[in-house]
Amino acid sequence: LITSLRRLKTLKLHCSQCALISSSSQTLGTSLGSEIDQTECIIRMNDAPITGYEEDIGNRTTLRVVAHSSISQFLKRRKEFLQRGQETIFIFWGPYSRMRRDGKSNVFRIIKQEIAIGANMSVFTVSPKRMKQFDDLFQMETGQDRKQSHSWLSTGWFTMVIAVGICDSLHVYGMIPYNHCRKPHHKNLPYHYYNTKSNDECATYLTHEHARMGNHHRFITEKHVFARWAEHYNITFSHPSW
Repeated sequence: LITSLRRLKTLKLHCSQCALISSSSQTLGTSLGSEIDQTECIIRMNDAPITGYEEDIGNRTTLRVVAHSSISQFLKRRKEFLQRGQETIFIFWGPYSRMRRDGKSNVFRIIKQEIAIGANMSVFTVSPKRMKQFDDLFQMETGQDRKQSHSWLSTGWFTMVIAVGICDSLHVYGMIPYNHCRKPHHKNLPYHYYNTKSNDECATYLTHEHARMGNHHRFITEKHVFARWAEHYNITFSHPSW
């Protein structure tokens, strides 16, 4: 269901302990790098870089989950990811129209030509069947049909679902809870730790959550689900703590 780019094989990965590193600026100044690096498996998202941020977010990556919409940004940091790629499994996800393997998908072609070919990297893509399961899970957990609610699932959603499936215990660093932006004294921080000019994190969350025109991520709704999962699975949230 998550299949290799080179061979028809599915991803088989199991970790006793995992660290999932948010791309949020909440991670900055935490000096958590050494703690994170001691974790068996370390999971990161999209084009979030490591170089220059090692003291706060660590130096290793076991698994990186990348959205089809982040391919261009990923390619800009390709040199860094290729240098570190020998130890990393990459999972690319997106709708069938963008990820089909018959040559009619520009995103899949870019992944194959620009990332996988010529480098000894473990590259996987999420199958259409598995993509539907992510949608079905969203509807089961929220009561909302993703398409009818004009929603796009976030990379955080995909990454959390994948992590719960492969990790016996999961420590999530830097992900804010669903009620964070309602707190009167919350810090206004950039959405991404590696882009100080990115929009304010809470402004981004609230804009997406309440927008009804077009398609948007439902970040706050997703965090409600994650909070419930933490009661049933071995999930810990810190910096901030939930």
